[in-house]
Amino acid sequence: MKSKLVLWGTNAQDEKILIAVALRPDDSKVDIYTFPESVATEDFYQKMMKEWRDTDEFELPEPLTHTERELSLSESLLPEDLKVERDDVVSRAQTEWQFIVLSSKLHQSYVDQLNDLKERVEELEGFDQSIWDNLKEFWDKVQEQVRERNLFREHADTLRDNTNALFSKMKTLRSKMDDEFERLSKETHDKFMSTLDELEKKVEEGARLPVMFDELKKLQRKFRNSKLTREHRGKVWQKLDAAFKDIKQKRFGSKVVEEGNSALQRLQRRYDGLIGAIEKMENSIRRDRNDLEFQEHKINTTDGQLEAQIRQAKLLMIEERVRSKAEKLSEMNATKEELEKRLASLKEKEARRAAQEALKEKIAEDIKVAAEAREEDSEKLEKAAEEISVAKPAPKAKKAESKEESLLDAVGVTLGESLEDVVDTIKAVAAVISDKIEDAIDDLKEEIEPKDDAAPATPAPAESAAAAEELVEETATTEKADEKK
Repeated sequence: MKSKLVLWGTNAQDEKILIAVALRPDDSKVDIYTFPESVATEDFYQKMMKEWRDTDEFELPEPLTHTERELSLSESLLPEDLKVERDDVVSRAQTEWQFIVLSSKLHQSYVDQLNDLKERVEELEGFDQSIWDNLKEFWDKVQEQVRERNLFREHADTLRDNTNALFSKMKTLRSKMDDEFERLSKETHDKFMSTLDELEKKVEEGARLPVMFDELKKLQRKFRNSKLTREHRGKVWQKLDAAFKDIKQKRFGSKVVEEGNSALQRLQRRYDGLIGAIEKMENSIRRDRNDLEFQEHKINTTDGQLEAQIRQAKLLMIEERVRSKAEKLSEMNATKEELEKRLASLKEKEARRAAQEALKEKIAEDIKVAAEAREEDSEKLEKAAEEISVAKPAPKAKKAESKEESLLDAVGVTLGESLEDVVDTIKAVAAVISDKIEDAIDDLKEEIEPKDDAAPATPAPAESAAAAEELVEETATTEKADEKK
């Protein structure tokens, strides 16, 4: 798109002249030069077409007439007293030059922004992520305008070269910062590893586990606030997590370690991640507000209305970004409150569940003790029943025998009853049987003892047994006769 025209035309006196028109995009004005026919030869016309239109070094010869006009879409590009052979060329140039002027103003606004970034970069002593982000954002906007062809190629090339120079300087600063950060991260990593090794050694030597657990928690809080590379952070976290699991297993058993992925712990991890995101969002808003203060300071010292308008637009853009981030931060804080309520509820449920588990274990232990006691009592009852069944008394009469048999039958029946009833029944039966046996033995002794003082000769065992049987039969016969009477 050319910014200069060379045309044949006529003046107010209808004299043939050569007209040269040049755009000044920075001022939004045009310079109009006219040459009389004495100067405007065909050779001069060819030089103007080839050299003057393409370079700024061509010197215009005398005599000439110079006129300056404002570029406008509402008014003609040329004065009314000048006529040209190609009006369509003039109309097209007038429209295109309006675009050139606007594109130049856009380019100049980007140049101003780039100069601001250059000032900030030159003042840096170390890498600044916020300035790096601003530089990336600036270049993204320039590329978008280039894709839409709102900037000329030469303008885009100039902006690209200057932006790349700033990126190169920022990369150098970042490289130095990365090297320093890597060194500091390695030192912090080694300190954590050494501390964890000492804690593990104390645990193996039998140190108090609750104290070691508290030490690990303190170390974990310190770890979260430490600046480490991703590699170093991963290694320290693995060792720290393994130490936690080892102490938990030693304190509470493997069940607690297996339940490490419980709902409460998952929610706790989500809450911790949200806290970290909130901190990052707050830092981002703080950086934007610092940038806002910087732009407000620059707008008070700027020269030119266009630059002031551009900076005002930047202020509005940053304010909108801060407002959007503030809304997100508000949503994150609301989510934080909700998670805190859920955490409190889950912790209460976990406490109730732990109490229920403890109660279940106690009940199970009581049931086990009671079962063992029942087994022991059952063995005693069986032994007592065997002893009772073995202890058969000598028969006194058929009536006594039937009573004793019925009592033994009662013992057999009551063995199937409850524990307390069986014990009470066995005691009662044993007392009755004991009394009956003692009565029968006393009666037998009274029948056998002699009525006089003379001591008879001791009979043989067989004779004594036969005599005892006869005596029992006679006694039974006498009792029946007495009953009949």
